[in-house]
Amino acid sequence: MAVHSFETMGTMVSIRIADAELGEHSREDSAIAVLNEIEHECARLNAIFSLYLENSEISAIARGELALADSSDEMRSEYARALDWREKTDGAFTPHRPDGVIDLSGTIKAVAIDAAAALLRDAGFGNFSVNVGGDLTTSGDQSAEESGWVTGILEPQDRGTILAAIRLTSEFPAMATSGSAERGEHIWLRPETTKDFVQATVIAEDIITADVLATAIISGGQATLNQITQNFAVAVMTVAPDGALQANAKFQELVAR
Repeated sequence: MAVHSFETMGTMVSIRIADAELGEHSREDSAIAVLNEIEHECARLNAIFSLYLENSEISAIARGELALADSSDEMRSEYARALDWREKTDGAFTPHRPDGVIDLSGTIKAVAIDAAAALLRDAGFGNFSVNVGGDLTTSGDQSAEESGWVTGILEPQDRGTILAAIRLTSEFPAMATSGSAERGEHIWLRPETTKDFVQATVIAEDIITADVLATAIISGGQATLNQITQNFAVAVMTVAPDGALQANAKFQELVAR
């Protein structure tokens, strides 16, 4: 299996392509070209949306040097997307930090994963996974022996322990986990943020939905979990501070056996 890794957005990207193992043409030249395109696209998104870069567009907005109304079409489009998710989650997900600064990091990483998958498909690859900091989307099969892609969910207090192994399928190809296992305490702690869960994993038909809803569950707690499992076709597993697990029926269907 061809594996390519690089660092971007403060985390690691790992791309696995299994086409050659499944009897597809290896397309080595195409693979090199599309992997370069993916690195370029991730760097481009980071240069626009990272609040850690002083010269990024979003940093200029945060400093009041650029009005949102005067920002690029892409910036306003991504902000509108984040506001739409705030509406869908009853405010549990928000693009605003407690100090009012617009922060789109809650969606941009997933946007980058989605863009990488689209580039791979456009290049003719059908069996791959794109993993950015533990959140991933998949396509096809990982091998002739394994349908879909099997991946593990880590125990939040012990990253050497796997809580569950999940088979990502064509119906549910994308998985995101929010909490501290991969990136530390990266979810803003607002006064209304609950402490119901220390980790939430959501599996969905696309990575943006999975990533946003996992973040919303950590922020909104049990009430948001109930709303999401009622309103969205997703698989969910949560971990409470005492280690107690909750998983809906769809999640249990996806457990690799």
